Parts: sequence; C-alpha cells; structure tokens
Amino acid sequence: MKKFLFAFVILFSMTNVMANLKESKGYANSNDPDFMAGKNAIERKDWKSAVESLSKSAKQTPDNADTHTYLGYSYRHLGDLENSFAHYNEALKLDPNHKGAHEYIGQAYLKAGQPDKAAEHLAKLEKICGKGCEEYQDLFRAIATFNKAK
Repeated sequence: MKKFLFAFVILFSMTNVMANLKESKGYANSNDPDFMAGKNAIERKDWKSAVESLSKSAKQTPDNADTHTYLGYSYRHLGDLENSFAHYNEALKLDPNHKGAHEYIGQAYLKAGQPDKAAEHLAKLEKICGKGCEEYQDLFRAIATFNKAK
C-alpha cells in the first residue's frame, strides 16, 4: 500500500510539473482572471479593455504566447500597428509555430500595406498546418481580397 501511495504521489507531482511546463512555454492560462477578462473584452470588441486586461496578464506571465497574440490582435484593432507587431513578434519568439500569431501578423502586414510580408506568414502556416487549417484559409482569403482591391 505504501508503494502504491508513493507511486500515486510521484505521478500526481509529475502531472503538475508537466502542466506548469505547458503554461511556461506560452500557452494560455484560463485560471488567470486578467487573461480571461481580456478574452471576454475581445469578444465584445472592447479593444481598450482587452489591452488593459491582457497587459496585466502579460506582466504576470511574460512568456505566454497566447497573451501576446491577443494583445497584438487588440492593438491591431485599435490601429496601433507598432504595438501590434511588437506583441505578435514576441508571441512568435516564444512559440515559432503559433498559428494564430502567424495569421494575425499577416493581417497586420496587410493593414500596413505589406502583402509580401503577409505571404511569408502564409507560407509558414502552410508548413505548420497545411493549406486546410483555418488560420491558413483565413489569411489566404485576406491576401486575395487585398490583392483584388489593388
């Protein structure tokens, strides 16, 4: 019985360590009230509140790629491309395969009138998830729309 209990404690400890490692590698923390408030503000399209909440979250967990991606997204919708690019680039530094960050930075490059840069992120998405993934499809359509408007 003692061996079983000891094994259970070790297994439980390893599970917690793995969960913490996952969070520390840049994944969202749904237990963070500031992160969740930021996501909720995004859903309401309340970009200023999103930036405020997500900035608080980023101070607590600066290595969270999801937080930086959402911050970039919110700043982009506020028209602040400088901060948008800064946060997208931070997200991609933390997680070079972050599909959302690649899609959204591509959208920001289109907004900045740089379709070639957007196409670079489209190519990265193709390598990460193929042409069928939602992020690839969304950016592909945005680039096509941008090119038609020219």
